[in-house]
Formats: sequence, C-alpha cells, structure tokens
Amino acid sequence: MDRDNRIYVAGHRGLVGSAIVRRLQAEGFTNLVTRTLAELDLTDRPAVDRFFAAERPEYVFLAAAMVGGIHANNSRPAEFIYCNLAIQNNVIDAAYRAGVRKLEFLGSSCIYPRDAPQPIREEYLLTGPLEPTNEPYAIAKIAGIRTVQAYARQYGFQGISLMPTNLYGPGDNFDLNDSHVLPALIRKIDDAQSKGAREVTIWGTGKPRREFLHVDDLAAAAVFLMQNWDSPEIINVGTGEDLSIRELAEMVSRVIGFGGTIRHDTSRPDGTPRKLLDVSRLQALGWKPSVSLEDGVRQTWRWYREHALACA
Repeated sequence: MDRDNRIYVAGHRGLVGSAIVRRLQAEGFTNLVTRTLAELDLTDRPAVDRFFAAERPEYVFLAAAMVGGIHANNSRPAEFIYCNLAIQNNVIDAAYRAGVRKLEFLGSSCIYPRDAPQPIREEYLLTGPLEPTNEPYAIAKIAGIRTVQAYARQYGFQGISLMPTNLYGPGDNFDLNDSHVLPALIRKIDDAQSKGAREVTIWGTGKPRREFLHVDDLAAAAVFLMQNWDSPEIINVGTGEDLSIRELAEMVSRVIGFGGTIRHDTSRPDGTPRKLLDVSRLQALGWKPSVSLEDGVRQTWRWYREHALACA
C-alpha cells in the first residue's frame, strides 16, 4: 500500500476497526474511507453495492462484525450467524466487483475445533467439532474464510484472512451481558474495589487457559500483513503465550489493587478448555507483539476508568 491509496476500514468504530484506523494514521496513510452504521448498513446488499461503486476503495480491512462473549453468543445465535454472514458476503462480493486490489478479512481463533491440539496450527481448521457456546459465530467466520479463498480461486481476487486470538484494549465492550472475559473481569473487579467488597465472583472454574493480544498489536499486525502476506491460506495472529482465567483474574486484581477473594461460579460454562495459537507462520515473517499483558491490562483499566465508567 502507498500512503495515498484509498483504504476502506469496515467497522471503524469497533475495537479492532478503530485500532486499525489509528495504526494507519500513525503510519501516514491519509486517504481513509469510513462509514458509521447509520450511514451504511453492511447487511443491506444494495447499499453496500452503491457505496463501493461510488467510493472505489483500493484496499479493504473487513473488521466489521457482530461480536460478544459466551452469554451473547448463547442468547442470540440467530443474530450472530445471520448478521456476520450478511456483512461478509456483501463486502467481499462488492469489493471484488468494484476492483478492490486487496481485501483483508478479520476472522477469529474460535474457528478452530474445541479440542484442537495445542498450540493451534492453521491447518487444524475443520478437523473437529466446534465449541458449542460460540458455534454460530465461528461458522460465520469459517464461511468468510472460505468465501475469500473461493473468490481467489475462481476470480483471482486478492484476499487474505487473519485469525486473531482473544483481543482487548481501549474501546472494548465492558457490558457484563455481552463482553468477553478480560473486560468483564476488569469491570467486576474494579466495581468490587470501588465498593470495598471483600470478594468477587467470576464465571466458571477458572481453569481454562486463554491467550490475549492487545488490540493495538493486532492493528499493527493487520497493516503489516496487508503489505507482506499474499497467500489465501489463513494466518494466526497472537502472542504464543497463555494463562488460566484464574491467573488472569489475579493479574487484574493486582493491577487494580483489589485484595479480596476470587470465587468461582461453577454453574456457569467454561467454554473451550484451552485456546493457544501457533504463531510460527507470523513470526517467520518477522512480526511480533510489543505490549505485555500486564501493561495492556493496566492501560485498558485506565481507559475504562476515564471513558467507559465515566459514561455509565
């Protein structure tokens, strides 16, 4: 990409999209195209077609998606599969027909089998059953990968697909009904600390292990791969390190200064036992993350205190 290329970031107000915009601007890209949901509903096929015909972007970062944690996925499975399939299909097809030079699809590590060998290599896709608690979302993302690959094979369309691990950072969703585990822990433990509570209860046993990547690192990888990865084969984006949910809760407590007891609600689901990505393909290209988990948690907590909590 050249600095004056016309670049469309779909989902620029979300956690990932906003980070990609920040990264592009920091690297000197000035010709960015964005649209809010009110301006462009990506599930509306005719509207998407009109947008691409009028704006003619040269590069597309497809970061728009309906996302959420275990509760959101379990309670709204139809919305998760329909909305994500519609967004992906509309944007990918319109980008191809409008002559976009390259599209980057942002997937998710939940595409891999629930009991995949660890760490998870890209070739483990479709080798076993998915985690039931987020299956509709995962199926939609798998369909997005296959759509990008099909357009590459049939039409020669240049598309790549990134599979990020669990993301977090400034701009995250801290709603306890819809958020992912890390922002939920920050909110719960901050609330307990503010109220002087002696204990906090978290979902599940605390035993599952997860990998976390700061969203600014993901954005850096997204821009890097747009410039350095041309294969239709998927590529994992993560840190290559994980920890248990219990250890994560203890880290969040340490950062916030909460000295109370952490209790577990074992009636709540754990989800996938472990999800650690093999990032050797990405590392071979010369990229690695720069934000440590504890520093990232501290930064995200401060953002929550200054922005999300202030607006609650």
